[in-house]
Amino acid sequence: MLTRRQLRIKVMQCIYALIQSKDDSLEKQQKFLKVSIDNTFTLYLLLISVFRELHALAKRHVEHTSKKYLAAESPYPNSKKFLENQLLQQIVDNELFEKELKKRKLNLWYLHEDYISLLYKDIEGSDLYQEYMQTEGSSYEQDREFLIALYRQLIAPNDKVYELLEDDKLTWVDDIPLVNTFIVKKLRKMTPDEPKSYLLPRLLKDSDDLDFARDLLAKTLLHNSAFEKEIVDKTPNWDKDRIAEIDAILLKMAICELLHFASIPERVTLNEYLEIAKEYSTPKSSIFINGVLDKLVREYKAAGKLKKTGRGLL
Repeated sequence: MLTRRQLRIKVMQCIYALIQSKDDSLEKQQKFLKVSIDNTFTLYLLLISVFRELHALAKRHVEHTSKKYLAAESPYPNSKKFLENQLLQQIVDNELFEKELKKRKLNLWYLHEDYISLLYKDIEGSDLYQEYMQTEGSSYEQDREFLIALYRQLIAPNDKVYELLEDDKLTWVDDIPLVNTFIVKKLRKMTPDEPKSYLLPRLLKDSDDLDFARDLLAKTLLHNSAFEKEIVDKTPNWDKDRIAEIDAILLKMAICELLHFASIPERVTLNEYLEIAKEYSTPKSSIFINGVLDKLVREYKAAGKLKKTGRGLL
């Protein structure tokens, strides 16, 4: 789920938090990094579980309506069509997923049922829902496309849900777009015979990714003074106080990768930090960072300090 770029962003956030809090405890920042990474998976579980909550609420509504004396005839050919959506049923009936929710004690939606009620009301009133409910019968593929459209058009963009998640965990502000995209891709690939474990993907590709994030954080902080001097030497016309904090952090992380991560090609490092700068810093940051790193790379190569090994270095 998490790529190296997302891990770099989380390391950047840790270093920024350290600067703001003026707390130089590496141990505390490493714990913050681990929690931030773990919380991404928690966010994924919570957003998938929205489907379970919507299904439970819809089921209560259908049962309540059917018990009414002289209940009005349903406006739909099948009032239970949403409940019987095949992909939705897969999510609701997934015991492994439910077990994971209970193990982590994720009760956000239980504590905020009103958010699910408001979301369900929006869904019921949408053209997407009305069109789906008015259509007789559906295949697994049609059910899947409806659920994906429901997520993309009504669940993911919901301001109330976004605000609740943002208030619950500050780091989720950056994780929400990533997780939303991942969920849509995950749902699109689901098949009727998908194993239960499919909804519980690995957070990281392998343990090397977590080691990379930890090492990047530790080595950037450990060599902070040396990296700062490198930046100052390459920006003689800039007072260090005029360099945006995020730019300075990204430059230090990039220098750290160039000098202390032999298996990462220099072009990968440069591209990654330029892309992160475009998203998280000022409009001109990527140009500034590119200029500084270009000078440093040429200098490191001339001095024999840029020693890269492994695959992908052509």
